[in-house]
Amino acid sequence: MKKLLLVEDDTIFANTLTRRLTKHGFDCVHVTTNSEALLACHRHQPSHILLDMKLATETTLGIIKPIRQSMSSSRIILLTGFASIATAVDAIKLGADDYLTKPLDTQTLLAALNESNVSAINTQRDVDDETLSAEQVQWQHIHQVLKANNGNISATARQLSMHRRTLQRKLQKKPQ
Repeated sequence: MKKLLLVEDDTIFANTLTRRLTKHGFDCVHVTTNSEALLACHRHQPSHILLDMKLATETTLGIIKPIRQSMSSSRIILLTGFASIATAVDAIKLGADDYLTKPLDTQTLLAALNESNVSAINTQRDVDDETLSAEQVQWQHIHQVLKANNGNISATARQLSMHRRTLQRKLQKKPQ
């Protein structure tokens, strides 16, 4: 069973995630502060770590680097309801493996946890699930390329053959 540490101050959201991820083979431990997170890392040795970026009185950006140093093989994913290019770049530079925005569906989260290609997961959904729009596919592709370039906007823009400002505008818009 895979061990998952969830650092989340919203208890209802944390309980929902815990139930969902337990069904998919994760043994979940939930904490609500940075200090509890650092202790839980040493006690439980999680293979996966989900960090809510903004806790009640603190941000988890500051613990990404120490967690990465002590848990080098763990998969670290930052969850946020306040997405921005700057924080995405900071999180990746500090050592996060992925950066996801809330709300998110279980399949997207599982894809990130299992280091899978999100687009591949979306194509394997049941036929009754909604199909992605062209804008959603483009947005996901841009984020995958951004991740591959370690958050470097200029390198991503060059790889996608688009102007840097155009890329920044596209990253600010979440397709419906």
